[in-house]
Formats: sequence, structure tokens, C-alpha cells
Amino acid sequence: MLVTELATNVVKHVGEGTSATLILEWRGELLRLEVHDKSRSMPSLRAPSCDEECGRGLHLLAAMAVDWGTMLTAAGKAVWCEIPIGVGRQACRRIERAVEALERYEQFNNGVAPRGRSRDTSLEEAAIELIADLLHWTTARGHDPDSILDRAQMHYEAEADAA
Repeated sequence: MLVTELATNVVKHVGEGTSATLILEWRGELLRLEVHDKSRSMPSLRAPSCDEECGRGLHLLAAMAVDWGTMLTAAGKAVWCEIPIGVGRQACRRIERAVEALERYEQFNNGVAPRGRSRDTSLEEAAIELIADLLHWTTARGHDPDSILDRAQMHYEAEADAA
């Protein structure tokens, strides 16, 4: 499904009949999919309205892959994603990134981890503080925090369903 989405984006945004290259690379417990085309126009996530038929491809990609991105190449650009292929253990960079971010955030706020609390409890409190700060940030920029939370929840649920 992800290859189809990446290929469809080439046809839709670069042009029908455009040549593209698919590269599959096995990296440990991850499979990296790359689609290269000759356009230098970089894709970006957008928030389509409920009535729009298109505009959710990158959201789908982000929900189903453990990581994804774009890069300029000598001949154009590549859009890539990585999906877990390990049978026994699901490699999840998102969880690892979250722990790293929460540890940095906790250190920024407190200097050190609070004593007398478990590590999970401490990180949970850091997550709550970080989410609250992000909601303040979105409000300060004129965004609706409820909409942001709803979109994040939908994104999370799509990823959880895909796993």
C-alpha cells in the first residue's frame, strides 16, 4: 500500500508518464522504501478538509511507517519510508524518539529526574507538561488546540491500527 501511495504521488504531482525509480533496502529489522523522481518540488503534509478526496497520502505514510522523509537528490528528489519487517520484535523509532525527547524536556525543566518516583512516572509527567506546552504554543499561533489534539489522536489511532 505504501509503494502504491508513493507511486501515485509521482503520477499526480509530477506528471503522468514521468519515470520514477523504486529502491527497496533491508536494514536490520526495517525495510526502507524510496521512490525517486526528477522533480525537485518537495511534498508537504497538509490538513485536507473532510470533503476533499485527496491530500491524505503523506498522513497515511506517516501513520503506517516508523519513519519517513524526503531528500533532494542530484536528479530530483526521493520520498522514503521505513517499515518494520522483524517478526519477533517491532522496531519503533517513534517510542525511542519520544523517550529521548521526554528525557531532554524533563532535564530542561527540572535539571534532574525527581527522586522517589519511578522512571515511567517521571516520564509520564514530562509528557503531560510537554503536551500542555505544545497546546499553549499552538494557541499562541492562532491554532485550535482541540483540533490539534483530535488530529494527533487520529494519527495515533491510524498507526496503532496498522500495527
